[in-house]
Amino acid sequence: MAGWTGYPLRDRIAVLAALVGPFLVALALVPFRTDLSDTNAALVLVVVVVAVAAAGNRVAGALAALSATVWFDFFLTRPYQRFAITGAADIGTAVLLLIVGLIVSQLAARERRLKVITVTDAAHLARVHDTAALARTAASPDAVVEHVRQELTGLLRLRDCRFEYGTLMGRPPRLEQDGGVAVGRRRWDLDHAGWPPGEIELRASARGRYYGRFMLTPAPGSVPPLPARLVAVTLADQVGTALDTAGPPQDG
Repeated sequence: MAGWTGYPLRDRIAVLAALVGPFLVALALVPFRTDLSDTNAALVLVVVVVAVAAAGNRVAGALAALSATVWFDFFLTRPYQRFAITGAADIGTAVLLLIVGLIVSQLAARERRLKVITVTDAAHLARVHDTAALARTAASPDAVVEHVRQELTGLLRLRDCRFEYGTLMGRPPRLEQDGGVAVGRRRWDLDHAGWPPGEIELRASARGRYYGRFMLTPAPGSVPPLPARLVAVTLADQVGTALDTAGPPQDG
């Protein structure tokens, strides 16, 4: 089962808060809008965006930023109760609200992911540390690829794991940066449906450049917990960094 139900309950609540929270806060500011500067009103809404992103994920944070901008326009700028802004200063404030809201939502969501990793057990931290140390000292990035391949096999309880260099081929299910799995454009419900059938890709990228992917074949049984999946993503990122440091991507 995929789609909306594939998101954890916490993230679903955060998305709902992203849609409703800025509306309620902007509505509460209406009695004070003649005395409250647009900048101060925008800052109040930014606080709402940060709270939503910290509690949810990047999607919730981005929705909160968009929602905050819309209701800032509707309730707090002239002409009131219309989706229109006539003042140049108000337009600038609305644009800044959107940009700042999107940026802080990404930072807050990233902080949430890092916090999950830091509270995981010593074995997970040791995997990350050992891989980082190897990436700094290995004569070839291939050694890092092989090390991470073995780590992923144990960490995710895989039946098989291989690495493909170069161009993306096909559209297999994908292990995402937040530890979830996407099948096409849909979210897969790992908790209820287990791993999707077939191989699952885990991409290795650095600085926005794709270098290859691990192709994961899960063993029958339960799905590894979220902290393990987040560590797997971190290990794949270290492979991307090692390949990026070594030189241009290989074609294959």
